[in-house]
Amino acid sequence: MSRLPKRNSPGITRRGFLIGMTAVGISFGFPRHLMAAMDPASPDGKVLPSEGELYEPSLWYSIDTAGKIKVNIMRSEMGQHVGTAIARILADELEADWDDVEIIHVDSDPRWGYMVTGGSWSISQSWPVYRQAGAAGRTALIEAAAKKWGITAKECEAKNGKIISSKGELSYGELVSLGLTRQFTEEELKTLPLKANEDLKLVGQQVTSLDVANKTNGKTIYGIDAKVDGMVYANPILPPTRYGSKVATFDDSAAKAVKGYQKTIVLDDASGSVPGWLMVIASSFIAAQKASKLVKVTWDAGETANVSEANIIDHGKKLLSDSSKGSILDTGNTKTEPVFEGASSSISHEYITSTVLHAQMEPVNALVFKNPDGVWEVHSGCQWQSLTLPVLATALGEDVANIVIRTYMLGGGFGRRLNGDYTIPAALTSKALGGKPVKMVLMRPQDMLFDSARSASVQQLKMAFDDKKSVTAMEHHATAGWPTQVLAPGFMPKGVNDEPYDPFAIAGADHWYSVGAQKVRAISNDLAMATFRPGWLRSVGPGWTGWAVESFMDEAAHHAGKDPVQFRLDMLIAEGRNAGTTPVAEGGAARQAVVLKKAAEMIGWGSEQPENTGLGIASTFGQERDMPTWVSCAVQVQVNKSNGLVDVKKLVVVIDAGIIVDPNGAEAQCQGAALWGLSMALYEGTELRDGQYKDTNFDTYTPLRLGQTPEVKIEFIASKMPPSGLGEPAVTAVAPAIANAIYQAVGVRLRKIPMKPSELKSALDKA
Repeated sequence: MSRLPKRNSPGITRRGFLIGMTAVGISFGFPRHLMAAMDPASPDGKVLPSEGELYEPSLWYSIDTAGKIKVNIMRSEMGQHVGTAIARILADELEADWDDVEIIHVDSDPRWGYMVTGGSWSISQSWPVYRQAGAAGRTALIEAAAKKWGITAKECEAKNGKIISSKGELSYGELVSLGLTRQFTEEELKTLPLKANEDLKLVGQQVTSLDVANKTNGKTIYGIDAKVDGMVYANPILPPTRYGSKVATFDDSAAKAVKGYQKTIVLDDASGSVPGWLMVIASSFIAAQKASKLVKVTWDAGETANVSEANIIDHGKKLLSDSSKGSILDTGNTKTEPVFEGASSSISHEYITSTVLHAQMEPVNALVFKNPDGVWEVHSGCQWQSLTLPVLATALGEDVANIVIRTYMLGGGFGRRLNGDYTIPAALTSKALGGKPVKMVLMRPQDMLFDSARSASVQQLKMAFDDKKSVTAMEHHATAGWPTQVLAPGFMPKGVNDEPYDPFAIAGADHWYSVGAQKVRAISNDLAMATFRPGWLRSVGPGWTGWAVESFMDEAAHHAGKDPVQFRLDMLIAEGRNAGTTPVAEGGAARQAVVLKKAAEMIGWGSEQPENTGLGIASTFGQERDMPTWVSCAVQVQVNKSNGLVDVKKLVVVIDAGIIVDPNGAEAQCQGAALWGLSMALYEGTELRDGQYKDTNFDTYTPLRLGQTPEVKIEFIASKMPPSGLGEPAVTAVAPAIANAIYQAVGVRLRKIPMKPSELKSALDKA
């Protein structure tokens, strides 16, 4: 059979084989299991058929007799081109022709293992797995060719989809036609020789992204596009509090006048995800929306109906004042008290961050039904399938084995879709209707009110100095609502005092500076936990712990009378635990020093600035100490003293993330992350009022606009170290760099984000 044309040709002939129904309809000629997967490069996301026999050297891919390679991707795609990045790791080790590679985003079948896309883990964790898988295929193909030619494997070479020797060449498809059956044990996989990093040809090079065409022309299928014959629409009516509210009465008599309206039900949710919710059911999306406005509901409101943001912050301060509370992280020597008692001087400051919403472009949605095989199908974009499935099982009263989450592209995740609570109301409604297909799409105000926001936080930092103004001890006390505590408590380790903590709500406080005795204490804000469901948001803990650490480092440098860059460099010593204890972290603080120096050089550190203009710098790592990505951000800002507006003129970010697998994707992710950091620093944030988020749409919730975007430069440090994460770390250093630059420009220190013009103007007036 004919091979596919190159990707720049106008069409792909095998696609004519498809008989299109809907995004989730049956495609004739396909095995049923292929309905569970998605090829983002094909029409309607349908998986293209394979030709002839298949050889599967590993769970992670197959090769057919046409030489086509389907790479199975268990990570979710939300704009980061994760499939292209992972596929090229495998294709490079396999010595495949990139034009023969297709990517398949798979469903939640247990054979794929633990499925989660978050923490900037995808590439770092996939690197060894897919390289071993590629090496297995290359080894098997070489062995098969050598056997056919009657020569040794050492006389054969894999190159660009072929095995070549003095006897000629055989394509991968031809070798598969011979009937390959070679399999590898886990032990054999680990011993297979891998290509030297310097011999990699696809990794680090520009290649065609396998999902970009359909994203560009509007053909990509997102969860919001899911369809199935006979489905009804359900629109939720949300209660006045996230927890504790109960429906007292409802009256749908007026809704019955809406054409297509069917009924309203009160959800009974054993999982506790959506207490107090009603679902308005209709034959169309518009009818469900119209009818919802006519249903009159009274609730018995939950206990947090009067809680405000100020209450959350004040409670956090009270918690921090009690030294017996919280978990103390293992940072080496945590006995800071005697050092502070003997210090020549010390400083202490408090930093606050506001509640932040995800506000992703695609509102959360789900289509759920029970299929003819008795399996519950959940059609929705999801970042953490393995976390969501048990919650669905509890809500439905079903075995996890009877539930499958089908794959869709995500129109923005940023951590919101790690928490799959939005699948629960659709599932419960379907169950109430006997398994009938139910589709739920939240409107923007509903999406924001139901968000798992990043909790407001309070952080108190202290530093001790000797008589030469060298640092001898540091403390970092932090409190916020903990997402992991409510959503995934099994991921919470214990501190040295045997108290559990949320690592995703304190990582970053355990920094790489050598400060002598060091104490990091993390406390869960129980009032925040009772009021709303905290969530993981892009950059998680380091997005706000880095704000405090790097603002404080600047303040400490000024206290010590030292240049802020040199002050940091003096403490970035790659010794002990700060030398790095994992392969990805090797080099530790020394690598952070490199990105710091480079960012200072790029911004022109030390150069004279115009009036009311200043340079600021900050250096962080993300996400965790065992998988750090070293980041430094330097900015130039200009402050308008008459109104407090801050204009960020230049923003440079320098990153050491080990080997950069996908240069285009890496730069795009880091640009987006840095601008997200800028958005949260100056513009983005909400607050709680009467137990609910104040902002419910973009008229009042105002992320960074295009006209506010500065000149952005991203630079990567060349490295041969294993890759770390890139989706989130560039967020973390931006806000403190801006705060530090504001101080340099006008001598005012802001310790709360977002840094609002009114607060800066007030501080300037006081100064």
